[in-house]
Amino acid sequence: MLILYDFGNSVCCQKVRITLREKGQDWEARRVDLFTAAQFDPAYLKLNPKGVVPTLVDDGVPVIESTLICEYLDERFPEPPLKPKDPAARARMRLWSKYVDEGLFEGCTEFSFSAMFREKMKNMPEETRQIRFRNIGDPRRRDRFMSTYEHGVHSPYVLHAIGAYERAFQHMEHDLAEGGPWLMGDHVTLADINLMPLVARLAYLGLLDVWIHDRPQVKAWWSRVQAWPSFKTGLSDLISETEFAEMALHGPKIRDDIAGLLAGVKRDMAAVQKNAG
Repeated sequence: MLILYDFGNSVCCQKVRITLREKGQDWEARRVDLFTAAQFDPAYLKLNPKGVVPTLVDDGVPVIESTLICEYLDERFPEPPLKPKDPAARARMRLWSKYVDEGLFEGCTEFSFSAMFREKMKNMPEETRQIRFRNIGDPRRRDRFMSTYEHGVHSPYVLHAIGAYERAFQHMEHDLAEGGPWLMGDHVTLADINLMPLVARLAYLGLLDVWIHDRPQVKAWWSRVQAWPSFKTGLSDLISETEFAEMALHGPKIRDDIAGLLAGVKRDMAAVQKNAG
């Protein structure tokens, strides 16, 4: 029996659930409430010393880090395969994992925090707010959250997030035009699955069109994603109406600021490319 320690609307948990659905696997879900710092419970830290979600336990053996969990599941349950057979293609697939792990995940967190959770934290008593910051644990993550709490979308970390998503969408448009209909060609791979929750979060916040209104290949990919059964059963069907409503309410509040900052990022990127040419 597979046990998945997860937390509702976590994008990292979502990509693991999508993979589990595609593999046709059932699992026992155990909620780790991040808002009550349950991830720092000593029993949970024995499974996941980083104190994050998700954690997969397979026959008593814990596997951590969502990208690695998805690769583990693909090897543990080979059908249907979610990695290309060719080593060079697998390496290209893993580049998408690096985009996610080295920029897009943090970026998604910054957008979600600045749109929704910042407002909640502003309404907390000061003592409660400071406890929440201390419970983050990782000093680097704490610096990010505190910056976004203080400056909102004008935090440099939000600007980094905008740039990370812009670079990713540029590459997506190119790769989909070259091959398609999925990032690695004819079949869904972990490259697509890793990106699905991060693109979905932008869509549910009402921000996605800021990036892809002029990117037909990415728009077509997103349409295919929404119709793909494992996305529906592993992600969209598991988001509550309350969560959908909250994202739809708060995301548009930062849309104009995000669009303005993105325009500046695009100008800077164009200038760099022009100078390089």
